[in-house]
Amino acid sequence: MLILLPPSEGKTAPTSGARVDVDALSHPALAATRRRVGEALVKVSGQRNAFDVLGVGPSLAAEVERNRDLWEAPAAPAAQVYSGVLYDAAGAAQWSGTALERARDRVRIVSALWGAVSPADRIPAYRLSMSTSLGRIGPLASFWRRHLAEELSHVADGRLVVDCRSSSYVAAWRPAGIPHVSVRVERELDGKRTVVSHMAKHTRGLLTGALVTADAVAESPDDLADVARTLTGVVDVALTEHELTIVIAG
Repeated sequence: MLILLPPSEGKTAPTSGARVDVDALSHPALAATRRRVGEALVKVSGQRNAFDVLGVGPSLAAEVERNRDLWEAPAAPAAQVYSGVLYDAAGAAQWSGTALERARDRVRIVSALWGAVSPADRIPAYRLSMSTSLGRIGPLASFWRRHLAEELSHVADGRLVVDCRSSSYVAAWRPAGIPHVSVRVERELDGKRTVVSHMAKHTRGLLTGALVTADAVAESPDDLADVARTLTGVVDVALTEHELTIVIAG
């Protein structure tokens, strides 16, 4: 089983520790590419048009400023740096050593800066979205698509891929020719079902936490559906060839 996650916009910046060692991250073949994106991010974050390029407002000025110190900033496991709704629901920051080692094998976070990392990889906090077009590199989803195909296809080979990513990160790599299931979340209220963004992230986080901390590995879509049925608040689970729909109470 390989779980694909998006990063979170919300990040907890490490306050101490060694800086990032790009060569030590998962998929070391991506090291040169990561450095290229990182250097471009550092450069654009010091320009007058940084907010426009990065698609943020003045309220995030401190995060843009932090990008300029990317290579010198303290790093920590990605499971602790990414701190949005999905990661909070997964309990990622509190994963034990055993769970983090499982996550190293079972999870890849598709990132606009790093390409793909495991939750155990040590990274600094940064601000960059996959929807960004970064200088001469261009649109990041298209850029990473050229570099991630071989790496992720190799690590996914022979495993069920559980895709919990949002659309902009799906665009960077789409599984092909391997078993894969995307996770859709709906809310049921008064007999009607609707898609809900915030609760979708929360539910995908619950599912991720259950899959990472379990001793057994979900090896088939049916195994995955069985795990989904155990989650708090779930009222129905439907499985098609490449999609798992989890319905939560409204």
